[in-house]
Amino acid sequence: MSNQSFAFKQFTVKQDKCAMKVGTDAVLLGAWTKPNGAINILDIGTGTGIIAMMLAQKSTALIDAIDIDEAACLQAQENVNECKWKERISIHHLSLQALAGSAGKNYDLIVSNPPYFIDSSKASDIERTTARHTDLLPFEELVDGVLKLLSKNGKFCVILPFKEGELFRDMTERKKLFLCKMTRVKSRADKTTDKRLLMEFGRERKSFSESSIVIEQDERHSYTDEYKELTKDYYLAF
Repeated sequence: MSNQSFAFKQFTVKQDKCAMKVGTDAVLLGAWTKPNGAINILDIGTGTGIIAMMLAQKSTALIDAIDIDEAACLQAQENVNECKWKERISIHHLSLQALAGSAGKNYDLIVSNPPYFIDSSKASDIERTTARHTDLLPFEELVDGVLKLLSKNGKFCVILPFKEGELFRDMTERKKLFLCKMTRVKSRADKTTDKRLLMEFGRERKSFSESSIVIEQDERHSYTDEYKELTKDYYLAF
């Protein structure tokens, strides 16, 4: 498989126009998130459109996918046009802030694999920097946008590195968006620290469940059974 495209079981993601390529974070979030009968879904920062297509594969929802990068939207539209769920996925070249200020509908499920670097050095590629750093979508504005667009009983799912995830969790608590489910992700079995946090939030404080998953065993590409089980509906190898 070339770096220009990535084939999954039911769709292919072209990525030649997009700064951020298909990565484990997007696959984790798309596989982990459960639509649970959602009618309307919003994908914030869709990039190639991968998460929108993953959610379309396992739901009957109408999906709005937004991104502030024009090239990413063109790429996502190209990918959606070639998938079997194109009638249910709409790509919009739009910021979350603009959508939150104008949208006339709410969403049962909102997902985001957001820009997360806060203090780190920036890439020279301006599109890649935009995709990776929080400058244009600070966490506070992400949460405010979600609160404006999320339905009463809706869920918001996000993936973040451990440090940023802890900060994000504290912020959502202050803004009355409550964590109801979390999965701690370790990259390898021999690692002691969490690499990512998968988190699901709702408007009401409810019972909280926590789990963990390890992606690889002790060597690269030696995937754990639990990771294979999570992603088996998508990855060709599983």
